[in-house]
Amino acid sequence: MRKDLVVKDLKELYDIMGLSMEQPDDQNSGFTFTIHYLQDTFKKLPVKSVPFRPNYFSFLFVKDAFGNYTIDDKLFEVAPLTVYFTNPGNYRMFETYKVVDMCLITFDEPFLKEYVHADVYTHFAFLLTETVAPRTLSTEQFTMIEKIYRLIHEHHFSRSPYKTQIVGSLIVTLLLKIKEYFFQDYNPINEGNRSSQIVKTFKQNLESHFRELAEGKVKLQLRVQDFADMQSLHSNYLSRVIASKTGKSISNWIAERLVIEAKVLLQDQHLSVKEVSGRLGFSEAPHFSNHFKKHTGLSPVQYRKEYFDK
Repeated sequence: MRKDLVVKDLKELYDIMGLSMEQPDDQNSGFTFTIHYLQDTFKKLPVKSVPFRPNYFSFLFVKDAFGNYTIDDKLFEVAPLTVYFTNPGNYRMFETYKVVDMCLITFDEPFLKEYVHADVYTHFAFLLTETVAPRTLSTEQFTMIEKIYRLIHEHHFSRSPYKTQIVGSLIVTLLLKIKEYFFQDYNPINEGNRSSQIVKTFKQNLESHFRELAEGKVKLQLRVQDFADMQSLHSNYLSRVIASKTGKSISNWIAERLVIEAKVLLQDQHLSVKEVSGRLGFSEAPHFSNHFKKHTGLSPVQYRKEYFDK
């Protein structure tokens, strides 16, 4: 069974499966954020997904539905009054047998960085957890969560010029409630096998490094060898673990994280493109511009213009 299909967003997955979902008319082409009710999409049951690796986070809120999902080699049941989330990278597959009321929210890391918190993994460390069993809520807890995600849905489909910021604030509220219910004083690094711990530690180290770059605390980008040294591992071993567990190479992780940080810095009009380039460890601004355009299709100047012309 194929396990190497990486999908960048939910729209790409649904296109492969021949499904569609309603999103706002002004939804950006990247589909970095989606929310929809699965009873409106899964018209013909059962629905069984292709095996895939998502490049996005998913939160599923199950009020009344049944099915199952697989993460790596673990099979979990989907049942009423449960919530589960998955993060980018791991192999998965799902099957839905019955759906009366079920809501799915997806978003990627750039959305988290821009609209939730720049240091999101420190405040919501549970997002690093690779394999999370469904969490069962009390009726009162689920009612509270449902109020929040219905507000998110309402604002996401509104015409408010501030809707993305409002949705981002509501996602913070949602994550805080999930943390309150299940993940207080939780450290995902200590959970799972050795490979899982290596992946989560790498993600935290990557996050910390780019935060220090952006703040000017360090001047040079770390290499694969540097990340391996942080965990006292051979670089080839670290590379194999990251690739096998997430479906992406370390170089891809670094490149994507670099672009995320570049976008955040470019949104600061007080910084020139040359200053952004220097902050991110590039010795020459043209090298930064080429890297940014390779991964976004836009030059830094074009990205900045489009961002402020919204």
